[in-house]
Amino acid sequence: MSGILNIGTRALQANQVALQTAGNNIANINKPGYSRQSVVLQTVAGQNLGSGYVGNGVDVQAIERNHSEFLTRQAAISSSISASDSTRLDQLTQLESVFQSGANGLGASVSNMLNSFSDVASAPTDLSARTVALTNADEMASRFRTASTSFDDLKTGVSNQLKADVSAVNSLAVRIAKVNQQISNLQGVGQTPNDLLDQRDQLVQDLNQYIQTTSVQADNGSVSLFLAGSQPLVLGGTASTLTLSPDEFGNQNSKLTMNNGVVLNENTLGGGQISGLLKFQNKDLVDAQNLLGRMALAIGTAVNDQHKLGVDLNGGLGKDLFKLNAIPDGLASSDNTGTASLQVSIQTTPTSGTTAMVASNYEVSFTGTTTGSITRLVDGQVTTFSNSPITIDGLSIAVGAGALAGDRFMITPFTLAASNFGTAIKSPSELAMSSPVAAVPSKQNTGTLAIGSLTTRSVPVPADVTLTFTALGTYTRSDDPNLLTIPPTPATAFTYTTGQAIESTFPIVPPASPLTYATALSGWSLTLNGTPAQGDKIVVGSNASVQPSVNPKLNASNATAMMALRDVPMFDGALLTDGYASAMTEIGVRVQAATSAAAISKSIATSIETSRANVAGVNLDEEASKLLQYQQAYQASAKMLQIAQSVFDTLIRTFA
Repeated sequence: MSGILNIGTRALQANQVALQTAGNNIANINKPGYSRQSVVLQTVAGQNLGSGYVGNGVDVQAIERNHSEFLTRQAAISSSISASDSTRLDQLTQLESVFQSGANGLGASVSNMLNSFSDVASAPTDLSARTVALTNADEMASRFRTASTSFDDLKTGVSNQLKADVSAVNSLAVRIAKVNQQISNLQGVGQTPNDLLDQRDQLVQDLNQYIQTTSVQADNGSVSLFLAGSQPLVLGGTASTLTLSPDEFGNQNSKLTMNNGVVLNENTLGGGQISGLLKFQNKDLVDAQNLLGRMALAIGTAVNDQHKLGVDLNGGLGKDLFKLNAIPDGLASSDNTGTASLQVSIQTTPTSGTTAMVASNYEVSFTGTTTGSITRLVDGQVTTFSNSPITIDGLSIAVGAGALAGDRFMITPFTLAASNFGTAIKSPSELAMSSPVAAVPSKQNTGTLAIGSLTTRSVPVPADVTLTFTALGTYTRSDDPNLLTIPPTPATAFTYTTGQAIESTFPIVPPASPLTYATALSGWSLTLNGTPAQGDKIVVGSNASVQPSVNPKLNASNATAMMALRDVPMFDGALLTDGYASAMTEIGVRVQAATSAAAISKSIATSIETSRANVAGVNLDEEASKLLQYQQAYQASAKMLQIAQSVFDTLIRTFA
């Protein structure tokens, strides 16, 4: 009798555990990270009665997790990469909104400002036209400032989000370490703590949303997590701490640092929101800020340079139209041992560097006190130098004394260019639209000479120069040094070519050599059209001396020159007015690429998560069928006990 009672009891208990496990699966169907559990039954060894083995029923061997460690790891990694891509895309989308197109965009304001000088050129003394031009200049400056403020807001938002994410990583690491300790303590019992394992897997999954980790299983059941390939975040029951700090140059680029002092290379972080935010902050946002800053610095400098070559309605020489921040000095590395400093400015000789600027930061590395290399960070191009100042991409970098081998500096020429961009003059009469230079043909000329163009190159204007033409197609200059010798020597005869510029700077003509210049071009540049006759003359000099009877206010040559800046190749070969379109295109391409990457990584993560869920997830239909199966088995087991009881009662009555 004891045999059938034992078999019935074991069956009853086993099926009760199976019913409880199925019920637990149904109860946790909506719990994230829960792995479906299954009862593993084993047959109790039979008893040899001589005539054969009689079975002794069933026992519960274990309760297993339906779990694939490989799929769980792959799901965590793929979701981490997806989180990085989607986070970066979200930030780039916000960045793209700063570069608006159409009438409200920065590009339209640049064109409006330069186009408004055409009305001033048509009516130089019209204060209404001048007011419109000044208003358009102020509007352009305002849009530069607004864009710069938007960048600052983005940078602040990213910085705050990074701090929150790093704090979340540290918190999750501590929780994982605690669960590791609990699992290790329970591992010796001989049964795996399924719920704790599910909890740890979910914590690791949550952690990978912030930063990608690599996991290594230990013999005691704990899991160690590593960042950037080999840096330990969790080792068994011990968790490390991450901190966020500025880079070695002290700027706003952030670096992740372990509590052991190791700085993590963001390029090795892999996925996670932190990786996406760091890529955006340290690359995308920096490049966009450089694009905007280069526009502000180049346009503002070019307009200022041209404006200062004019004369205002009050007869005064022009001054800066825009106020610009000074280019920041080089940022010294915290590891430097020397005392040198780097001062950065725009190259001015032989021509202005505004047309050669590249939207990039630069890293300067010294191999000696005056030698080293400079790396353009946007594309990695390296240029060596051996003296000071260093000239590169329209910039001039003066190196102070005290540099030592190994010293490094970061050059950020465009960081502050747009932040305080504004107009420096307030009165329309201060717009210097007239030219201080005039060219007047002699009234006795008999040829067909005509003034093609006259451009002011520098002020004050040099002394008046008379160009006298001969019948042989040559001309002499009244400022020829040969005429000042004692006794005078014959004047140099220069060849006249229609449409070819004649410069104010006196040319030096070595024997049998083409025309060259001893210094940078200055003063003025004159282009003539037509054919001169012998004796024809042109006088070039200041307005006041060359044509004193003409009202200089009616001369709007500088307004025309300001308007002509539209067609100056300035931004990587693109015209000044096309620079904004180029910046929009670059940001748009990044958004498009990020959109594609986010879609692909999300698709992969969804597919792997589906595969993992197919193994570990709870299916209600399947669990419902199991409930019926275990219920019937439970009832049959109870019936077995009932029969055993009945047989036992019959035996008692028989022998009573």
